[in-house]
Amino acid sequence: MSESELLNPPVSPLAPPTPLAAGKITRWGQLYGSSFALVIAQISQQHAGPLVITTPDASSAQRLEYGIRFYLGKNPIPILSFPDRETLPWDHFSPHQDIISERLASLYRLPSLDKGILIVPTPTLMHRLPPRQFLDSHALLLETGQTLELEAMRLRLESSGYNCVSTVMEHGEFAVRGSLLDLYPMGSRKAYRIELFDDEIESIRIFDPETQRSSDKVSQIRLLPAREFPLNKQGISHFRQAFRAKFTGESQSGGVQNCPLYRDISNGMATPGIEYYLPLFFEQTASLFDYLPDNTLLLNLENIEAAAETFQDEISERYEQMRHDQERPLLSPHEVFLPVNEVFAAFKRYPRIELQHFKLLPEDTPSGSMQFATAAPPELQMDIRANVEDGDPLSSLKTFLSRFKGRVLFAAETSGRREYLLELLHGHDIFPATVDNWTDFLVNDNPLAITVAPLEQGLLLSNPELAVIAEPQLFGARVMQRRRRQKSVRDADSIVRNLAELTVGSPVVHEEHGVGRYLGLQTLDIASQATEFLTLEYAANDKLYVPVSSLHLISRYTGADPEHAPLHRLGSGQWERARRKASERVRDVAAELLDIYARREARTGFSYPLDEAQYHAFVAGFPFEETPDQQTSIDKVLDNMRSDKPMDHLVCGDVGFGKTEVAMRAAFVAVQAGRQVAVLVPTTLLTRQHMENFRDRFADWPVRIESLSRFNSPKEQKQTLAELETGRLDIIIGTHKLLQKDIKYKNLGLVIIDEEHRFGVRQKEYFKKLRTELDLLTLTATPIPRTL
Repeated sequence: MSESELLNPPVSPLAPPTPLAAGKITRWGQLYGSSFALVIAQISQQHAGPLVITTPDASSAQRLEYGIRFYLGKNPIPILSFPDRETLPWDHFSPHQDIISERLASLYRLPSLDKGILIVPTPTLMHRLPPRQFLDSHALLLETGQTLELEAMRLRLESSGYNCVSTVMEHGEFAVRGSLLDLYPMGSRKAYRIELFDDEIESIRIFDPETQRSSDKVSQIRLLPAREFPLNKQGISHFRQAFRAKFTGESQSGGVQNCPLYRDISNGMATPGIEYYLPLFFEQTASLFDYLPDNTLLLNLENIEAAAETFQDEISERYEQMRHDQERPLLSPHEVFLPVNEVFAAFKRYPRIELQHFKLLPEDTPSGSMQFATAAPPELQMDIRANVEDGDPLSSLKTFLSRFKGRVLFAAETSGRREYLLELLHGHDIFPATVDNWTDFLVNDNPLAITVAPLEQGLLLSNPELAVIAEPQLFGARVMQRRRRQKSVRDADSIVRNLAELTVGSPVVHEEHGVGRYLGLQTLDIASQATEFLTLEYAANDKLYVPVSSLHLISRYTGADPEHAPLHRLGSGQWERARRKASERVRDVAAELLDIYARREARTGFSYPLDEAQYHAFVAGFPFEETPDQQTSIDKVLDNMRSDKPMDHLVCGDVGFGKTEVAMRAAFVAVQAGRQVAVLVPTTLLTRQHMENFRDRFADWPVRIESLSRFNSPKEQKQTLAELETGRLDIIIGTHKLLQKDIKYKNLGLVIIDEEHRFGVRQKEYFKKLRTELDLLTLTATPIPRTL
């Protein structure tokens, strides 16, 4: 078929045939670039029922979703995703609430979906799920005018797995404040505030968890359970019976009653990793296929057979690694996951299209199969070095545009990237018109256009002649990362979140009684009711019993030697004295900081100019997508550098979270402004590592980078120092040697300190002096008080 039939809803018999008989297979081949997404968007408009698309993995599912959304244009066909739990089989971790919410939303909506698209990775498809009646029976509809008794509602929410909190920030949380009930329902993209008048719902409003401000009114909301299994009395009872029937007799010290997981779930605690015991909560589990309507059409991307086999091998390997843990017995793989043969047997219940990039072979082409005349998108990557050497970095693109006779659409990843790309193209006499989406492009007659679409690959069609040039074709591949709503600051402050994070014998800090040692759980009979307590040991063998419900009062001990942690004496006032002394030290540090920053405010610093074109070209060389926190850090550092006040900025993040890229971008801006950069690291090994990383990152730019450490010979050190003094050297990386008084810089502007907490006291005192004289950027994974 021609591409014109792909682009517009076909009305002729030449339309792509869609199989309707269960088990019928059709193959569509030669679909290059993002044409997978284009043809799926087209078929979704034709088929009288939902489409379920199976991809090899989660990343391909995400890329496909971006593409389909773009090619649907203004068409309102819903796209659902069924995300992976993002845990390894039998992990001792549970999925994030946002993931559970999205999974539950898709499961609830699927059976009644008349028209739409569901995208699911193959490994996710192989997980066993709760039966359909579980969601149906546990969903709750609330609407204005309805009678609602707050206490009964609170109990129902808690039995459904919702957490009662003071401020609602995440999915699965609720808060009661007088006549107000705040809710963040599972399966919903919005949080709601319910206002009661007596026992009647007077209004339901949307509210923003970040600002806690309410806005538009709605007439009704639907609540789904907070988990994929019931943790109410009935669910716990079923779990206990099934667990005992399954594991009694296996080598368990003291029987199943002493299994921590069995004990926690029996007490209503959602133990991390509980999802891999889901079959014990139900008489019979289901699969995703059990949720699909009868008129579903399956579309399988290539390589899903290999993906299913690989995941099954990973399941078996993981099972063999973990099956010998007597405190956490495992269900067998076939109880938790669908075997490959069951998955492909389930495929036969529905008509199916298999999509592939390569051409179909005549001997492997079922009746009704189609060969599409798409071509591989051209390679048009910018030559940054040409720009530096006064060449033309867009020569490949210009050659393509001069030869291609059809219309061209540029696809930028974000609106900000679109503005940069427009500026770049305008600077080379290429002037595309801006369009909002794919539909607008098709009805527009401009030969060149640009839009926002996070496509990984472009598209090349010959009839009609159309080309989509995706941003990676110009700047190189970037790693797409799913953006999820930020977790709240409260979550980061909850140092001990569950009992699994405490080990017997480890020191802990009680908010009111100080440092003690955790001895484990103990059940005590309080008012004729068995209640579990954490047992903490203090000096003189004193014991403190803390209810599990007060776990939030316990935090980890972060002293230097946990084995010899100094235990406090209960009732002695020792803990209060320690807190008071710490407060006094904080005041001393605060006074010192006030003096430093008073002197900084009194002097004018250097305001770094920013060449937007050059900077964005450097940014394009970063092979990953910035995380939201990383981008925020970069923006703040650049804002500080462009101000006329000396910068003193701390970037704190764990290893591997992208702090070095923040430093490299700051260094680039400084060097482009003609200033030198000194990078201070605590060890010679880190000097070598940073040297390699900086040279790789600046490989396409005329920036001179050297190191100074004991690995350099005296001759090399002398030459480096001379180049530093004359200004021939742009970036110097070294240890505390860079702090010596005999080292002279021609125009030092920015000092980057990596892992400051590993430097000695003398070096840190020198850093304090630097803060009043130069722009300072500090990187650390351990924000000790001295750094802050």
